[in-house]
This record gives sequence, C-alpha cells and structure tokens, in this order.
Amino acid sequence: MRRVMIVGQPGSGKSTLARSLAQVTGLPVVHIDQLLWQSGWVLRPKAEVDVLCLEAHARPCWIFEGGHSPTWADRLERCDTLIWLDVPLPLRMFRVLRRTLRHYGYARPDLPPGCPERFDISFLVWIWRTRKTAREKMRRLHEGALTDKSCYRFTRAAEIDGFLSDVRDRAGCS
Repeated sequence: MRRVMIVGQPGSGKSTLARSLAQVTGLPVVHIDQLLWQSGWVLRPKAEVDVLCLEAHARPCWIFEGGHSPTWADRLERCDTLIWLDVPLPLRMFRVLRRTLRHYGYARPDLPPGCPERFDISFLVWIWRTRKTAREKMRRLHEGALTDKSCYRFTRAAEIDGFLSDVRDRAGCS
C-alpha cells in the first residue's frame, strides 16, 4: 500500500480515514479541499486544481482523499488501493452538521488556512441534490477499477475499523 485513493460523498469519513491510515502507514495525505480552496473560501481555477492533482499523483506515495473527478482517471491509474466510502445519506448529513458545529469559525485540518468552518445551507442542498448522481459516479469508478488494484467499499463504521485493524496488524502496530 503506497498510493491510496479514497472517494466518498461529503460526510462519509474520507479525511478521518486518511488521517488514520497515515498514522499507521506513514504515508503523506493529500486533501482535495486544500487543493480546491484558497484562503477566504476562494475556489481555485479548475485548470490549476487539475495541475495540483496531477503533481500530487506523480509523487511516489500518498493517500489522496476527495473528489475532483476530472483527475480521477489519472489517480486511479497511479493508485494501488481504492477505497470507496459508501455511507448512507442520513449519517453523512449528521456528520456534516456535527463537524460544522465542532469547527465553526475555525479551519478544519483538511482545509487551507483562512477557510473557517461555516454553516452553508447551499452545501447541504448540494449534498441532497447529488446524492444519487455522485454515488453512481463512484460506483462506476469502483467497478471499473483494474484487477491489479486492492479495492474496498465500506458502508459501515465497523467495516472501516476492521480494515484499519488489518492494516495495523500487517504493519506490525498494536
């Protein structure tokens, strides 16, 4: 496990899993939100995000969590492990609201400095509107992954915990 691609919809636990995997494996984490956003919640131009993603993919090892589907094909080609967090919508909405309250006014670890957490109803509406189309896109990505990849689909926290436990065991960690 040297290059791990983690996908999932907002609130699925991508950043949390990426940080946990990094603690066990020592692999560096790339958070898509740090590439997408600049201070003040200014969205980078798509072409710039594409370049930043491709530069990250070219590194010898990484855990890349998050979307930006225009660069998925390159990321998928480079990764050796694909993890899809296919978590139910009610749990994801709860998690998004909980993290908003927990980090309100401060930048989360997976966000760039100058992007304080805020309550954004349009983000919740976007999560609702894309719940089916985004999931379908990830399903196709997961099903289309080459057989030389280790592919995982987790729908429950217990599955993720079991996976992390197996990785710890393989790494010789307690």
